[in-house]
Amino acid sequence: MSGVDALRSELARAARSLGAPADVDPQLERPRDPSFGDWATNVAMTLAKPLARRPRDLAAELIAALDFAAAGVASAEIAGPGFINMRMDTGAYAAGLRTLIAAGEQYGRGEQGRGERVNVEFVSANPTGPLHVGHGRQAAIGDALARLLEWTGWSVSREYYYNDAGVQIANLGLSTQARIRELAGEAAALPEGGYHGAYIQEIAQRYRDGAPDDPRGDRLDAVRAFAVAELRKEQDGDLQAFGVQFDTYFLESSLYTDGSVERTVAALVGSGHAFEEDGALWLRTTSFGDDKDRVMRKRDGTYTYFVPDVAYHVTKWNRGFRRAINVQGADHHSTVTRVRAGLQALGIGIPAGYPDYVLHQMVTVWRGGEEVKISKRAGSYVTVRDLIDEVGRDAVRYFFLMRKGDSQLKFDLELARSQSDENPVYYIQMAHARMSGIFRVGGIDPATVTGERGDVALLTLSEEQELMRALLDFPALVAGAAEALEPHRIANFLHELAGKVHLWYHKAHVLNEPEEITHARLLLARASQLVLRNGLTVLGISAPDRM
Repeated sequence: MSGVDALRSELARAARSLGAPADVDPQLERPRDPSFGDWATNVAMTLAKPLARRPRDLAAELIAALDFAAAGVASAEIAGPGFINMRMDTGAYAAGLRTLIAAGEQYGRGEQGRGERVNVEFVSANPTGPLHVGHGRQAAIGDALARLLEWTGWSVSREYYYNDAGVQIANLGLSTQARIRELAGEAAALPEGGYHGAYIQEIAQRYRDGAPDDPRGDRLDAVRAFAVAELRKEQDGDLQAFGVQFDTYFLESSLYTDGSVERTVAALVGSGHAFEEDGALWLRTTSFGDDKDRVMRKRDGTYTYFVPDVAYHVTKWNRGFRRAINVQGADHHSTVTRVRAGLQALGIGIPAGYPDYVLHQMVTVWRGGEEVKISKRAGSYVTVRDLIDEVGRDAVRYFFLMRKGDSQLKFDLELARSQSDENPVYYIQMAHARMSGIFRVGGIDPATVTGERGDVALLTLSEEQELMRALLDFPALVAGAAEALEPHRIANFLHELAGKVHLWYHKAHVLNEPEEITHARLLLARASQLVLRNGLTVLGISAPDRM
């Protein structure tokens, strides 16, 4: 049991001894001012009313009932209206550091998911062009979420949903056909809503090279299928360059060919929540929280876009995923209620909403104080590959993850390329490299630092105390970020941790000190190296030993 878990457990036991309910769960937080102690809890204030006590009186009773040794606490005092501030015993820090080092690359992992399956769907771009920066942010968030869930004991399946049906795919085929005919010396206009990027010309040329018997692209179905396959291949290459892999690729078109859409509509009609009006088939989504009922099948017999989405999520449920998470752009906000309503009408995802959604805002790319709007190749937008080629995978991943998904992101190319403390990913990686450098300069194998040598009581500098506290917070932080589906918490933690590492590195000498001091500080250097590396691993970012 970690130090914080032991403290929380003992606080809960003490509270129950005073009459608190069996499921009492004391919340702990770090005081803003370290001089107040290592941990603070408001449990006395939350229990005061149900236990009919004054908060400060109850806080005093809790302190009296607390087994300091079991909690790893050296002292506790009451603050304000009933907070309890606690300082941890040196032995708790020593045990925590040794546990950290012994766990190594596993430190921070948990079993909260208990091996249960979860489907994480992300990117899911139409195969109509290279991936743009919005897809890139989605790829970074989705992959980091999947990693977080794996770190907390979930069995994760990463899924990409190809929207390979509908008007956009038809326009892709017509756009490619027009470019093929231009290559044949004809004047050909692009369709309304067609695709203008230079990549369409490249696909057209490849089609002509591979199909000399169709120089004008008259076989439109073949042209469309070829363009989709080429763009799927290109998007796969973009994702590989970004270090993102999927377990399953699901085709929207399969929902029509295997009858899933028709079966889903029939089931919705059979549920009693569908009705006919004005020649259209409607779903009574207002019964499930929507602001108005929605059309499923239009008067012309075609389905509205949310119907295949419902059918698709029925397949997830039928494939055994009782938890599903979709990472999508904020423009899909209206989809959430409709899809959930359709599923609830079928008895899926009740009472909780199914699936979970993580929505992200747009990304703008800036250079020299001006927004960069287009790619030389894509024509109308900046591609993920443009960013990777210019600043590298690690910087792109970190910048996409350093803000909460629902906030707009300004991607500063010059900052992402800079090798300075102003660049957050460089700053974090440099902290790891400095810890690795200590072992390299000292000719010490980091794996030999096991915690058997080194007295943590000698780590008395305020910078050392702050650093230890931060390192031991990592498992709880990972668990909280996974539960909240917020990988930006890891990015922000690493930036703050790097600041503490750099401060300590400049303040404290590790090598060429008295032997007992060196051994104690090697513990801290090794622990810092591990937590920085593990945190970067969660984000899919490398942890270089040299910079």
